[in-house]
Amino acid sequence: MDTARLPFFVYGTLRPGGRHHGPFLRGRTLAEEPARLHGAVLYAGPGYPYAVEGAAGVVGGDLVTARPEAYGELLGALDRLEEYVPGDPRNLYDRVARTVVRDADGVPVRAWVYVAAPAVAARLRARGTPVEGGTWPPVG
Repeated sequence: MDTARLPFFVYGTLRPGGRHHGPFLRGRTLAEEPARLHGAVLYAGPGYPYAVEGAAGVVGGDLVTARPEAYGELLGALDRLEEYVPGDPRNLYDRVARTVVRDADGVPVRAWVYVAAPAVAARLRARGTPVEGGTWPPVG
C-alpha cells in the first residue's frame, strides 16, 4: 500500500454536515478547505455519491489535512469505510492520488481521492444519474 501522507479530498458523507464527518474526522484534522476535483463527474449512489473519472466535469468537496499523529489511523478508517482493499477487483472505490484545486486561492494540491472503481464507473456511465452541479448533497 502506498503510504504517502497526502491530504484527502472528500466529496460525500465525509463532508462537514455529512453523516460520517463527525465519527471519522472530528479531532483528527488540521484543516478542512473547500476544493474541486476536475476531470470527474459526480454520480448519485445509494445514499452516497461516486466520483467517476475521465469526463469533463468538476466535483465539489473539501480538502482535509489530517493531524500527523492521527494520519495512519485515519487512513485505515477511511479505507475500511470505503471498503477499499489495494488491488481487490471487488472494490467499489479505488483510492488514487489526484490533483485538486483549493477554492480559496486556486492552488493545486495532490490528495487521496476515493473514486468509483472501474466496474462501478462503467455501470454508472451507462445507467447512473449524474449529480447536477457536481456537489453532494444534491440541491433541490
